[in-house]
Amino acid sequence: MKYEAIMFDLDGTLLPMDYDEFTKGYLGLLFKYAEPYGYEKESFVKGMWKGVAAMTKNNAVCTNREAFWQAFGEVVGDIQKVIKDEPLFDAFYDEGFNEAKVFSRENPSAQKAVDLAREKAEKVVLATSPLFPMNAVTSRLKWVNVLPGSFDLITEYRGFKTAKPNPCYYLEICEKLSLDPEKCLMIGNNVQEDIEPARAVGMDAYLVTDWLINSKEEMPDCPRGSFDDMLRYLENI
Repeated sequence: MKYEAIMFDLDGTLLPMDYDEFTKGYLGLLFKYAEPYGYEKESFVKGMWKGVAAMTKNNAVCTNREAFWQAFGEVVGDIQKVIKDEPLFDAFYDEGFNEAKVFSRENPSAQKAVDLAREKAEKVVLATSPLFPMNAVTSRLKWVNVLPGSFDLITEYRGFKTAKPNPCYYLEICEKLSLDPEKCLMIGNNVQEDIEPARAVGMDAYLVTDWLINSKEEMPDCPRGSFDDMLRYLENI
């Protein structure tokens, strides 16, 4: 069928990685960057996780960016300071964040997948959970040599008010692009964040199993296979 949109997850799908390894390494780099500006490690790490939780629980009350900084500031103990320091953190994603590439893997077929999707659908979306600013997302795309301009929409924390695993995140994408969810395909490696919520709003889904994340024993009833299998799937739809 001709899809209105094909959507790709980033971490673990287009960008191969062990999520826990990447997160630990990335947070270490971020704290090293932030420490000279007066942050203490324990409250910094707790604040980061509190901020992430605030975004994943956000239900369109505010932007994910606003949810993050409010929660992070509450834990650190100085909301005005962290808001003032936001440009410093943005600078990290332009500078030190690229060191985190060592915690990911190569994927020479990533751009091919996006190009194939362009042939098969009217729009192509990078449906990475919007927990990061845009420069953090585009940096990760560059690690696998994918052009940010290949996408009609890249989800990031300034422009979204929901996040995975909330099914409303997928509806928010559809609303922005005037899409019918039942005419969309979501491709991802995380059963609970990519597959189940996308299918809950009526999307088709493909599960990439190379870096599979699944908190349940059973597998979802949808097409699945390696990244290379997924490429063949796209060629034949």
